[in-house]
Amino acid sequence: MSRPAGNPPYAAELGAAKKAVSLAARLCQTVQQEIVQSDIQSKADKTPVTVADYGSQVLVSLVLNMEVTSGSFSMVAEEDSEDLRKDGADEILERITDLVNKTLAEDGSYNILLSKEAILSAIDTGKSEGGPSGRHWVLDPIDGTKGFVRGGQYAIALALLDEGKVVLGVLGCPNLPLTSISNLSDSSSRDQTGALFSAAIGCGAEEQSLDGSPPQKISVCTIDNPVNASFFESYEGAHTMRDFTGSVAEKLGVQAPPVRIDSQAKYGALARGDGAIYWRFPHEGYRETIWDHAAGSIVVTEAGGVVKDASGNDLDFSKGRFLDRDTGIIATNKQLMPSVLKSVQEAIKEKKQASSPL
Repeated sequence: MSRPAGNPPYAAELGAAKKAVSLAARLCQTVQQEIVQSDIQSKADKTPVTVADYGSQVLVSLVLNMEVTSGSFSMVAEEDSEDLRKDGADEILERITDLVNKTLAEDGSYNILLSKEAILSAIDTGKSEGGPSGRHWVLDPIDGTKGFVRGGQYAIALALLDEGKVVLGVLGCPNLPLTSISNLSDSSSRDQTGALFSAAIGCGAEEQSLDGSPPQKISVCTIDNPVNASFFESYEGAHTMRDFTGSVAEKLGVQAPPVRIDSQAKYGALARGDGAIYWRFPHEGYRETIWDHAAGSIVVTEAGGVVKDASGNDLDFSKGRFLDRDTGIIATNKQLMPSVLKSVQEAIKEKKQASSPL
């Protein structure tokens, strides 16, 4: 794709991604403020899927299709329309349609009114399998649905893969304070919230408010002694082995208690230096999807950080919808990564020895 001289690579795509995520965030905020029981469906895996999840996916798909006209459109996303096409789903589909159209009307950028069928079609633009060739958008329309339903942290996470590599990422975090959350508990009352993080390969990472303040460059913290480090982990105990991470923290000599929040908001907070380490060690058998990490990982790496699996390998987003990774995911700064990896690998070894019969 040709671009105007002087424009950084992926500038048009990044602009479209920021617009898409900001619009989706507006819809999500509306729904979170007025969650009613009928807005929560139960998927087969019992994860609450909300009207906002579908509505967010529709808006992102729509904006990207309107704003980025080059080449064929491919998106790897979490939701599909199957449940919404079943008997009894009409009320929810109607609510999604109304919400999307209301959000579009209030924004005013597009003079468009979507039918229910157009809503279902837009949701199903996210059925791509991704892979190592071509361009694929990668979307988690609401990362951290449990946090969303609980009134806590969540993120709209959008990335672009080009030939299997993540080349840009945008995180919309409507409930994340614009000031540091190093001591955040989910019940904290904060002043201004709503952060938008963005990064394009080779161009650094930025943060701005979701309501449109000028972007500021961000960078990871420079702490080089683990004793002074604080770490982020998942709010939901099911997402990480806390006994294992506790053991790693002990080996490192980390003094601070973990900061536990939902979603890829952790990647954004890490990228602006709120904490020093984010790690995720799911229980055995859990498969990581690419949309859970693509946007967050590039925001951290462009902010000067590093993201690795437990063996010290880069994350590989070219294998389709799932991440090919070893044991867990670690994000931190370049100074701390060697000691964090060493402690993780020691803890893994001990865990294996403890569980293997004599």
